[in-house]
Amino acid sequence: MGKERLTAFSDGVVAIIITIMVLELKVPHGTALRDLLPVLPVFLAYVLSFIYVGIYWNNHHHLLTLATSVTGPILWANMHLLFWLSTVPFATAWMGENQLSTAPVALYGGVLIMNAVAFTILMTLLIRHEGADSELARAMGRDIKGKVSLAIYAVGVALAFVQPMASVALYVVVAAIWFTPDPRVERMLREP
Repeated sequence: MGKERLTAFSDGVVAIIITIMVLELKVPHGTALRDLLPVLPVFLAYVLSFIYVGIYWNNHHHLLTLATSVTGPILWANMHLLFWLSTVPFATAWMGENQLSTAPVALYGGVLIMNAVAFTILMTLLIRHEGADSELARAMGRDIKGKVSLAIYAVGVALAFVQPMASVALYVVVAAIWFTPDPRVERMLREP
């Protein structure tokens, strides 16, 4: 079956996720710059999560651009990914509202892990459907970046119980790793 409905639905869900996150930002009372300090953790959590949702949207777009069609299991794998993406606003709000405390930072990392796992499942099913010699399979390769990211997330979750700010720093590192669009996919898309 075609991939157009899956793409359109996914784009809509991602737009709603971002909307929900921005609605969690509350305007501080007062007009001085110091009045922004209490909402700074909430805002920084929002920025990090916005970047993460953007990264997933970008990479999802790449996957589907290289895919020729989808199957029922791929539709369900995509729903699985969208489910975990939809938990990002909750984890973001809890982490930001609680000044980057241990349990919220650990939960945020857990949500990041589950998003990465769900994306990996979707990618694996798409590659299996497209074939081992497909453009998608060649572009994704061994997915070293994905495996390293999962390991960093796991360390971040464990570290949240010792030093939550160090966990957040690791989550920022993974976002930085993925911020630039995957050059393997970009190269594949440029080939005639």
